Parts: sequence; structure tokens; C-alpha cells
Amino acid sequence: MSANIRIARIWGIPVGLHVSWFVIFVLVTWSLATGYFPAEYPEIPVVAYWLLGAVTSVLFFASVVVHELAHSIVALRHGIPVREISLFIFGGVAQIGEEPKSARDEFRIAIAGPAASLLLAVVFGIIYLVDQPIPYLAAPSLWLMRINLMLALFNLIPGFPLDGGRVLRAAVWSWTKSYYRGTQVAAYAGQAVAFAFIGLGLLVVLTGSFFNGIWLVFIGWFLQNAAASSYAQANLQHSLRGVKVGQLMSRECIRVPADMSIAELVEDRVLGAGQRCFFVADNGKLLGMLSLRDFTQVPREKWSTVKTEEAMVPFDRLLRVDPQTDLITALKMMDDAQVNQIPVTVGDEILGLLSREQILRYVRTRAELGM
Repeated sequence: MSANIRIARIWGIPVGLHVSWFVIFVLVTWSLATGYFPAEYPEIPVVAYWLLGAVTSVLFFASVVVHELAHSIVALRHGIPVREISLFIFGGVAQIGEEPKSARDEFRIAIAGPAASLLLAVVFGIIYLVDQPIPYLAAPSLWLMRINLMLALFNLIPGFPLDGGRVLRAAVWSWTKSYYRGTQVAAYAGQAVAFAFIGLGLLVVLTGSFFNGIWLVFIGWFLQNAAASSYAQANLQHSLRGVKVGQLMSRECIRVPADMSIAELVEDRVLGAGQRCFFVADNGKLLGMLSLRDFTQVPREKWSTVKTEEAMVPFDRLLRVDPQTDLITALKMMDDAQVNQIPVTVGDEILGLLSREQILRYVRTRAELGM
């Protein structure tokens, strides 16, 4: 859930909103203004319900940011990069750049979020005890105390991708000394939890509470997809373990002249031969690389006049890997750079090209062989 709108940068971490966040913000505000506040504090004017609802929603999502920041700060202290924090319809997520290096690190990062939410519940509880005589202050502080406590307890459910699932993974990882086994167990538990939410949601719908039931179903659906994705990623990492880039790279380095037009290249090589990536050379000297992604950066009407040398990525700016690089590391580099292929080099010499298609083909072949 990458953020579409950046709203802040905290400790160097971008914080943003996914477009789906606006849906849940409106729903939370509406629920507070029409349900909770009128029931708990009937003496407050109707206009105040909506104002308090909006302010309380903002504070709730600020609490979610604190929860995710707790994960992020602990991750950074363990040398793990954090790409961003995003708020979306199901809450928030800290996009951590790589997996923890040990079970202990995993546990510390996972438990930091619920601990922060519990601390916030205590803080809002103390505020409520102080401002009880003032309904305008007591109303939001009481609700925020309850919701932060619920957030902490919900996230401690032992199923991936919830924090409790990560704690479970850390425990199994520590016990079995296998990250893969820990992820397997946590992902299985996560899917069981997800189906339980879906079943409970359907039961709630049948009892007449349609909105609450559908919401539980959606939460279950989201958790099931996330758990299944984590399991698939763990299987991928397991199947690629120990494989080097040099074992899969293509040694057929297609070179095209620097003065060839984009239109000619697309017509002859891309559409005609199905090739997708090229090295640009001039009199035998390698200048750079050109991929389909680079073609799209050039307006279609200029393809006939723009040369390959003008559209390419220069050699000194290319992301490159050594043939002895682990395939998992190379795949992560490609993900981070959002590219579909990466040159394999030794010094300034091009040995080959590694593409996502080659990795996918390798994984499929292993699956067909039952490996």
C-alpha cells in the first residue's frame, strides 16, 4: 500500500496517505458523530459531535502513525532501512526495506508497535481521568484510550502479517533456527486467523448487522491475501537460496548501434524479434543500456528522430551485479530500483544480463520438478 499523498517526513521516513485512507477517515468520523458521541454524551450540541468526530479521527490516525513509527525506529536502530509509512483503509503499514537478520531483531521490531499503542492507551486513560468533568475533552480521550488498547490487542493476534504473527515467527525462528520455517508457521496461522474473521463476519451479517459483518469480512480478506503473499515470498526466497546470478544470467548480450532510431529498434527488434533489452555501443565501445521502460520515457511522435544513445541509461549510471551475487540479493536490487533486468559485470566488462523472466522460469522449473 504505497502512499499517494506525502504529508510529512519524520526521522527521515516519508509518511503519506493512500487514497483509500479518505474512505476510512470519513467512516470513522461519521461513526463517532452519529453513534458513539451522541450515546455517551447526549448533552453536547450536534455540531460539536461532527467537530469532535473529525478531531478524534485525526488523533486516531496520529496514533497509528506512532504505532508504525515505533516499528520503524527499532528497525532503523538495527540497521534495517524503512522506505515509508502509509496510512490506508485498514490502518497503517511501515514498509521495511529488508527482513531482520535474527529472530531477536524480528521480535524487537514486531513488539514495538503494540507496546507503543499500549503506552498511548495509558496516556489517553490518564488524560481522561483528568478531564472527565469536561465532556468536550473527555469524549475523545476515552475513545482514544479504548481504540489504542484494541489496536494493541488486535495486532498481538498470532498470525501474519499482524505484529503477533511476526512475534510468532520470531519464536519459531529462534526455536528451529530457520527463518523459512518461522515464516511458514506464521503465514499458516495468519491464514487461519483470516478465515476466522471471514467466518465471523458472515455470521454477524446473518444476525442482522450488515455493515459490521462486511467490515470483518474485508479485514479477513485483506489478512488472507497478505498472509498468502508472505508465504509465497518465503517459498521464493527458499527456492532461490544459494543460487548465484551467474547460474541464470543470459550470456547473449544484444548490442545495437548508438545512431539507431527508437522507431527502427522497436519495429525490427522489439515487435519483430520479441527482444526487450539492449546494450548500446559505438564502434565496439559500450555506452549504456536501453529497455522498454526507457522507450516509454520518449514521446511516441519522437521515436523516429530520437536515437538509442539519447534514450539509453549511460553505463556509469547502470545498476550492476557481479556473477557471484546471490540471486535473492539481485532480485531485491531490481525491486528497489523498479527495473526488470540488470547487467552482470566484472569491472567494466559486460558478461550477461539477468531478467525477472529468467528468475520466474527457474522458479517454475523447480516447481515442476517438485524441488
